[in-house]
Amino acid sequence: MASRDDIAIEITPQVLLKAYTCGIFPMAESADDPALFWIEPQHRGILPLNRIHVPKRLARTLRTTHLKVKIDTDIDRVIDGCAGSRPGRRSTWINDRIRTLYRELFNLGHCHTVETWDGDRLVGGLYGVALNGAFFGESMFSFERDASKIALLHLAARLIHGRFRLLDTQFVTDHLRQFGTVELNREEFHRALEQALDTDADFFALPLDAQPQQVLDILDHANTKKMR
Repeated sequence: MASRDDIAIEITPQVLLKAYTCGIFPMAESADDPALFWIEPQHRGILPLNRIHVPKRLARTLRTTHLKVKIDTDIDRVIDGCAGSRPGRRSTWINDRIRTLYRELFNLGHCHTVETWDGDRLVGGLYGVALNGAFFGESMFSFERDASKIALLHLAARLIHGRFRLLDTQFVTDHLRQFGTVELNREEFHRALEQALDTDADFFALPLDAQPQQVLDILDHANTKKMR
């Protein structure tokens, strides 16, 4: 379900947070279109935090890569990366209103970035919104192989360690399916969202300099608890 907003109506960060609690999120038709659509999918992608699949090759890469992961250091460059064109994708849905709103949410402490760096070059990452025990993933990008995947694993470990209950991916893609992303219908998603919003969580419970093996141990422990 999608509804186009009246561009005369001001969408504030507070309005946006309220929309997330109702299970809806904004998108734009294109970067040049000033209007936003409110989206409430019939089926919603989530990545269950208690059964994340880490491919063996990616686990090896995480342990040995020279890439470094940082948290919340450059929201503007992360959004630029997410908005950039890719092979097979010339346009983006991230317009100026989206940029402004999420920068304001970042300043309020609700929007977070997980960034993958090669020296002083940002090569991948993601951003999303944290609200109580729910994290709403918005977009991710990668300029080097596995850069966004590394960011996603760090995000998942951070959410698990911080007692989050829900990682909303909005949709299910091939990129996300390899990690165990599943699809919920609207009623199932709202039940999961309600439980997450009723949970206290801490995005910064995991140290900012968490090491790759610590990330893998957190993910493995969460999976082990699920199997018991």
